[in-house]
Amino acid sequence: MLDGVTLDQLRTFIAAAEEGSFSAAGRKLRRAQSVVSQTLLNLEAQLGITLFDRSQRYPRLTEAGRALLRDARGVADGMDGFKARARSMKEGLEPELSVAIDVMYPMDGVTRAAGYCREFFPHTPLRLYVEALGGVIQPVIDGTCRIGIVGSLPLIPDEVRAEPLLDLPFTTVASPAHPLAAIKGEVDKDTAGKHVQLVLTDRTALSDGRSFGVLSPLTWRLADMGAKHAFLVAGLGWGHMPLHMVRNELDEGSLVTLEVEGYNTRNMTLPMHVVYRKDSLPGPMARAFLSQLRA
Repeated sequence: MLDGVTLDQLRTFIAAAEEGSFSAAGRKLRRAQSVVSQTLLNLEAQLGITLFDRSQRYPRLTEAGRALLRDARGVADGMDGFKARARSMKEGLEPELSVAIDVMYPMDGVTRAAGYCREFFPHTPLRLYVEALGGVIQPVIDGTCRIGIVGSLPLIPDEVRAEPLLDLPFTTVASPAHPLAAIKGEVDKDTAGKHVQLVLTDRTALSDGRSFGVLSPLTWRLADMGAKHAFLVAGLGWGHMPLHMVRNELDEGSLVTLEVEGYNTRNMTLPMHVVYRKDSLPGPMARAFLSQLRA
């Protein structure tokens, strides 16, 4: 009976566990709830194990179900990787390389990687999007971009795989005319919370209900990093910024570093990751592009 377990059954099991109900799993898989329920009943019969406790309004994983969920994900991811590698071999060189880059990533690294690819892949067009937060991952999920370079969205959706790229130095800054700049030493959270914090906002729904690095209830949310930079220099608030974007202003004195409670400004970093769909591995030009970013 175990030899008859199918990948479709495992994917249905994973969807039901992740979505929290058979009806939600049906919507995700574009199937009727009755089909999902019957598929899971058949799987349980083949395994001889009850995966879900159905005694409550919503099905809950049993202890055995929780234990097998990790293995089911491993099998599904392994098959996705197998198919993606085969597809990549069949396709060969990409007809176009489309990349979504986090707005925080140093642009000199991007231009170096682009220049390298222009030399070794002169006939392959490059399409580049500079986005923030979910705006980097959404085009990867949609298939608009083959790879994404993301740092400002710590939560990675299940559809994509993430690989570490580098740690980007960060700092907390304000104008020297800002009230917080007059405080000697560490600024406590309560004091910081009384002043407007400038925060990068998301154009997509991927970060709805989540805030990253936000301490103040007084926030101005900006969808453009250039606008955030200008607002900081103008003294309209305080905020976190990639060190490379404010180094000149710190040297000139038009911005100053803040020591805010809970943030080690001298060693604060943002981990950057490469993301791509599990069913679509980076091709030759994408791998070359990433090798230069890592360099």
